[in-house]
Amino acid sequence: MEPPLRHRIITVSLLTVAAIYFLTPVYWLVVSSTKSSSDLFGTFGFWFHDPHPLDFLHRVLTYDDGIYARWFANSLMYAGVGALAATLLSAAAGYALAKYRFPGREGIFNVILAGVLIPGTALALPLYLLFSEIGLANTYWAVLIPSVVSPFGVYLCRIYAAAAVPDSLLEAARIDGAGEARIFSTLGLRLMTPALVTVFLFQFVHIWNNFFLPLVMLSDSDLYPIQLGLTSWQGYADRQPELYQYTVGGAFLSVLPLMVLMGVLQRYWRTGLTEGSVKA
Repeated sequence: MEPPLRHRIITVSLLTVAAIYFLTPVYWLVVSSTKSSSDLFGTFGFWFHDPHPLDFLHRVLTYDDGIYARWFANSLMYAGVGALAATLLSAAAGYALAKYRFPGREGIFNVILAGVLIPGTALALPLYLLFSEIGLANTYWAVLIPSVVSPFGVYLCRIYAAAAVPDSLLEAARIDGAGEARIFSTLGLRLMTPALVTVFLFQFVHIWNNFFLPLVMLSDSDLYPIQLGLTSWQGYADRQPELYQYTVGGAFLSVLPLMVLMGVLQRYWRTGLTEGSVKA
């Protein structure tokens, strides 16, 4: 039955308010990226004033020999490689914990759950000391290696695999002569696609927005991701006012990959695609 009109009006109103709340900062960022540094502080913040978006964005990309483009590439590498590796590792671990019985399985899962509760900032300093001992501090590996571990991803993949991958389907594949690696790659990964997309997106956004770990690990500005690089620009903005505009324009550009990624991956968030594929 269709819900009453009053309930629909309330629901739409609440969703509209939530959308305005979340989209207002993005709108301000779009408007501000078209202004000069003086206009940022001297004009109304939510409307355009003599906009020159392409000119200002070109300045962002060419300032200091194009250092922003390097930061952008670094962020893509950190987030893309780290999120992909974390997704595959989480899928394998979650699938194994859900579909195989072995001694210590629940103990391992409880340790992983404990890892979900530990904030990343609490691990940054121990990780720095460890990477300094092995000579990997101030390298790409210092940010990449910690990024491939996602306790939440393992937890989500185990829960999803237990519900979405039928044991009878795995037994049928084994009877047909398929090995465990082939079963995982051809059946497990496909059936777990919605969970894997979620893990990839969460991890990508987490790495892309991560600030504290690169701040602790990196001292070479050529290795900075976008967030750390923009913060360094903001720190010099009092002496170079044009950096205010560059920081805002860089922040606008940094949002675009997340918007594209969300638009591309949202079509994979469909559940129930395999319901009814196995007879009870």
